[in-house]
Amino acid sequence: MQSTAPVFDVSPENFQSEVMERSRSVPVLLLFWAEQVPPSAEARRTLESLVGGYAGKVALGLVDVARDQMLAQQLRVQGLPSIRVVQDGQLAGQMDGPQTDSAYRELLDQLTLSSGEVLHAQLEHVLASGDFETALGLLQQAINDEPNNQAFRCELADVLVRKGDLEDARQVLAGVPEDTEERKRPQARLEFAEEAAGLDDIEALSARVEANEADLESVYALTVRLVEAEQYEPALELALEILRRDRTFRDDIGRLTLIRIFDVLGKGAPLASTYRRRMFNYMH
Repeated sequence: MQSTAPVFDVSPENFQSEVMERSRSVPVLLLFWAEQVPPSAEARRTLESLVGGYAGKVALGLVDVARDQMLAQQLRVQGLPSIRVVQDGQLAGQMDGPQTDSAYRELLDQLTLSSGEVLHAQLEHVLASGDFETALGLLQQAINDEPNNQAFRCELADVLVRKGDLEDARQVLAGVPEDTEERKRPQARLEFAEEAAGLDDIEALSARVEANEADLESVYALTVRLVEAEQYEPALELALEILRRDRTFRDDIGRLTLIRIFDVLGKGAPLASTYRRRMFNYMH
């Protein structure tokens, strides 16, 4: 009977059933290791810990070469640790020598995430350094590969807004069906950017709010500017303050602005979850 455990031992006897056949359901990482080789023992501990977080989407097969070297010889393993990736009954990749935790995690992500999730992870890394051109290049390639994937077009519009190319972002969004779930984020970000264009800068608005905290118009304007600058937590605090002080101001603009910021942050964002709870506490 084939194992369902995420981590299992591999031998020449069970290789066909436990690795080749199982790989038709989920990717299997074969780790060649030995307790006598400390870097490979460390790789085993790291991968065992990481694989547990992937909810059965990938399996880790452990080949202890101190017990049997047949598989290592067959798969031309030259040193330890060494990884072979098996998918759909075929060798699909390898990784030789000690690696960083992030390298192992990247490999697991590539094997388990959807194309959209992989792209989003790449974009987060690139955009953290403000490299909009590389981000746009990644998105354009993704759209070329999957022209009917509307989520990629939404990502493109979002990056264009962050880069300041609002007209290009409008054109991209115009071609995305309005009922597309991922459309909310770039649409909300674009609306904030358009609204911010007619406002004073953050420094001037901050001074105005500091001089008169009851000036809710200035508090709201500063909120919009902070969102545009991607300073989300202080923006959320100000929107909450408007909600707390006056629900009638601009027809409950404090609550509505909180919801718009949640859209910008995206589904599942921890910051959005925290402030959504606080918003409900103020309201009830």
